[in-house]
Amino acid sequence: MITRAKFVSIYVSDQDRALAFYTDTLGFEKLADAPYGDDMGGTGRWIEVGPKGAETGFVLSTAEGTDSGVGGLSDVVFDSDDIQATYEDLTAKGVEFTQAPSKQAWGWWAQFKDSEGNEFGLGQAEH
Repeated sequence: MITRAKFVSIYVSDQDRALAFYTDTLGFEKLADAPYGDDMGGTGRWIEVGPKGAETGFVLSTAEGTDSGVGGLSDVVFDSDDIQATYEDLTAKGVEFTQAPSKQAWGWWAQFKDSEGNEFGLGQAEH
């Protein structure tokens, strides 16, 4: 039986720059950082990050053949307990928002870019 999503890959061009963005700017924890073994091509690193206490991690991947996936609109949507405060905090840290928080029929929505140009949704459920 499937019980959860273990990790989601986020394609990046520069793993060190992305790691700094996700840990220093977004406040994620570094969960793993190890070189790929020979069974994975032997080049690059397995870097996994995640929000504190989250069950699903995010792998900052430079795997061969993923270059075309860097810098586009991602399928990942992050959740926030206070979207306006998160927006203000991240904007002060230099994060580019392509859509400021706005009220939708189902809750709140915003969009931002990471250090690699990947664009993510940021939501907050209606309380």
